[in-house]
Amino acid sequence: MHFAHPHFLWTLLILVPLTVWYVLRLRNSHATMSLSTTTPFAHLPRTWKQYLRHVLFALRMATLACLIVVMARPQERDSWRTTSTEGTDIVIALDVSSSMMARDFDPDRFEAAKAVAANFISGRESDNIGIVVFAGESLTGVPMTVDRAQLLQYLQNLSMNVLEDGTAIGDGIATSLNRLKEGKAKSKSIILLTDGSNNTGVVAPVTASEVAKELGVKIYTIGIGTNGTAPYPTRTLSGRIEFQPQPVVIDEATLRTIADSTGGKYFRATGNRVLEEVFAEIDALEKTQMDVRHFSHTEDNYMLWAWIAFACFAIEAVLRYTVLRTIP
Repeated sequence: MHFAHPHFLWTLLILVPLTVWYVLRLRNSHATMSLSTTTPFAHLPRTWKQYLRHVLFALRMATLACLIVVMARPQERDSWRTTSTEGTDIVIALDVSSSMMARDFDPDRFEAAKAVAANFISGRESDNIGIVVFAGESLTGVPMTVDRAQLLQYLQNLSMNVLEDGTAIGDGIATSLNRLKEGKAKSKSIILLTDGSNNTGVVAPVTASEVAKELGVKIYTIGIGTNGTAPYPTRTLSGRIEFQPQPVVIDEATLRTIADSTGGKYFRATGNRVLEEVFAEIDALEKTQMDVRHFSHTEDNYMLWAWIAFACFAIEAVLRYTVLRTIP
């Protein structure tokens, strides 16, 4: 048995002075009478009331003791179990440039990437995960956290056009490294999703990958886009957005160099299913060992003690005003 508030049990010590007080009071409460001899009274039979005269006090002490136990909140815990799992630091760097609206994925690259990333996050219960978004610049969407609800809520609410358009892959990696360098996990990695080539930004992608290598951070790069052409969004003179077929251009050489130099791996995702398989493979690669202790269930168990306290109080009240009633 466990107690939610075990410090309340110390108040059980109050029963000791109360018992001492009762004994002393009992000794001093009897009337006295002097007799020349007590021989005539020596063999008088004792009644059952004489044997029960201390029951009222005992019942009151039992009531008090049970109430103290109730305040300590006894609990039953079904079981404890220790599982071996791996805790790693992971940053998901997501391209949010306008080209991610291309509809060679269902419904488009951006929404497909968000959905697969959300499934990945949901399955990494012991990891410290952050989200970085980049386009013409980079931004920390969610700092490193184990709060899955916060990560999933951010992905759900994330929309396009939150940053200046462009593809600054190097800046996205640099921002991700700034988040990871504060972590304490032995294994650190970046999952970079992009559908283009670096065309802006302050930090060159290769330079950022060299820094990642020095920090021991692996980078998994994912090139998103079908082979050939894809319907890309274009803005007409009237301001409307239309989708026109355009060649898919992904700087695979740079993405492969980034991954190989840091001990990661490059993937090419040409559709929704392939993208899911890519994340499944990364999920299998990024596993390390740590012990996590879980308990299955905790249930309050104070009602039994409350009923015992009530029963003792009720029995005392009945006896005090019936068979053990005293005349002042």
